[in-house]
Amino acid sequence: MKFLPSELVYILGQQEMRRNLRALASYFGLLIASMALSTVLFHLIMVYEGQQHSWLTGLYWTLTVMSTLGFGDITFNSDLGRGFTIVVLIWGIVMLLIVLPFTFIRFFYAPWLEAQVRLRAPREAPEDVENHVIICHYEEIAAALIDRLEELGIDYFVIEPDPERAAQLHGDGVSVVTAMPEVIDTYRALRIDKARLVLANRSDATNTNIILTIRELASEVPIVALAASADSVDLLQLSGATHALPLKDQLGEHLASRVTVGTRQAHRIGRFEDLRIAEFPINGTKLPGKTVRESRLRELTGLSIVGVWEGGALMAAEPDTLLSEHSVPVIVGTEEQLTELDSFFTIYQANENPVLVIGGGTVGRSTAATLHEREAKVTILDSDASLEASLQEVSDKVIVGDGANLDTILKAGLLEAPSVLLTTNNDATNIYLAVYCRKLNSDAHIVSRITHEWNLPAIRRAGADFALSHVALAVKTIVSLIEQRELVIIGEGTELFIEPVPRKLAGKPLSESGIGAKTGLNVVAVRNDGESLTNPPATTELPGDGTLVMIGTPEQHRSFLERYAKRKRDA
Repeated sequence: MKFLPSELVYILGQQEMRRNLRALASYFGLLIASMALSTVLFHLIMVYEGQQHSWLTGLYWTLTVMSTLGFGDITFNSDLGRGFTIVVLIWGIVMLLIVLPFTFIRFFYAPWLEAQVRLRAPREAPEDVENHVIICHYEEIAAALIDRLEELGIDYFVIEPDPERAAQLHGDGVSVVTAMPEVIDTYRALRIDKARLVLANRSDATNTNIILTIRELASEVPIVALAASADSVDLLQLSGATHALPLKDQLGEHLASRVTVGTRQAHRIGRFEDLRIAEFPINGTKLPGKTVRESRLRELTGLSIVGVWEGGALMAAEPDTLLSEHSVPVIVGTEEQLTELDSFFTIYQANENPVLVIGGGTVGRSTAATLHEREAKVTILDSDASLEASLQEVSDKVIVGDGANLDTILKAGLLEAPSVLLTTNNDATNIYLAVYCRKLNSDAHIVSRITHEWNLPAIRRAGADFALSHVALAVKTIVSLIEQRELVIIGEGTELFIEPVPRKLAGKPLSESGIGAKTGLNVVAVRNDGESLTNPPATTELPGDGTLVMIGTPEQHRSFLERYAKRKRDA
């Protein structure tokens, strides 16, 4: 009953609802008028037949006949009276048994139910909320981000202007408010002054409006805007965005960073404080065929191998793990140690043949431009001839044709290419091309873009060595901004997690913690008193005030929190 006043206000406030109520009133007016006329005619015909009845009796007779109850205690004797009874009966059937239910449902009951649905989602955030994230639109990036925020114990609110859509999201368990994202009162209701971060993830034009609106209320709250085009970045930042992310361009840059060109060196993929995380492709070196222990990497440089990419999946790095030609070890250490590693492998030159990029869209163009800046030779293959002129600016050679055609892909140099980057926006096409390229060139390093996370196992089975989506890139970037740490892109479905040592594990050796065996997470470092112990041995005692640096999947991280840290993370 507490929602009844708001429902009435909503119903009466809608123009269409007011028209419906007027139509409903007209119907009841016609019904009452017909009942009154029938009552008057009842009396006139009864007088004609010589019968006398009260007005209440006339109304009683009209109601029993129109409703088809027909008690039969009051009847006409003449044909005129009986004909009148038939007319009243038929009129009653039409008005009460046919028109009334339809009219009531159409003009009152259905709008009432709609009002209840539309008012189901809240209109504002609780007064005591703070350190929350405001998301301006619910889409695939927002859905993936929400999963991570829930893992981290961070409150969030999604803005949805459509009340029905908001009610549906609310029913699905999404923390949503019904409001317009461009209206200043929306952000007052969402306690913008206490927010941790705002994600503006609508169109570039709408994001600009949102940013300007927020800045009227809160000049300091961080705003992350997703830019559909790199050309919009400057405008979004001028409007007040703290960070503007051209995701497709950044996706191309990250895909290109997974390709070795020129002098062989480790790919820096992120850091945590003074620790650097990197990957090192070993194809063409003396390491394939050796185990992690036999590589003597830690002995020679101090670096630790904490994982190995094999067939597109990150495997735990055990001392007896065998490294293959396509293995890509993930290493942790200091920048000085990485520089020393690079110096050891300067004698190995990467294949200097052109890198093959299949797909000349925004991601492909960004990929090619990044490789071109690194002085790599690039060949782009795309089926759209209209892109040829623009693609020539960022590549050495452009081939127009179908990548699935054998003659075309051979002409593009697949057999000699050291790496192939699949950047089309169709997962099925990329999976098909991954199989095709792997069969024709088993030595190529295949890097692929994917759109949907559920296609990750398929692209791995197809032969891709590395895959990344713009959704995963967006979520990892936003989470790194929320946690105020450097972005670490290990791979699709694999992330870096930083957690305090759980109280129940304090003082225990790492071997007895069960972190790896029970959750699958790989502890790559233990931090204590400002010092890091990378790739800690099983005998390492976990400090009570220390920090665990772990690599794994979100599901493994969720298992860790449920098993060891059943609490909501502090802001």
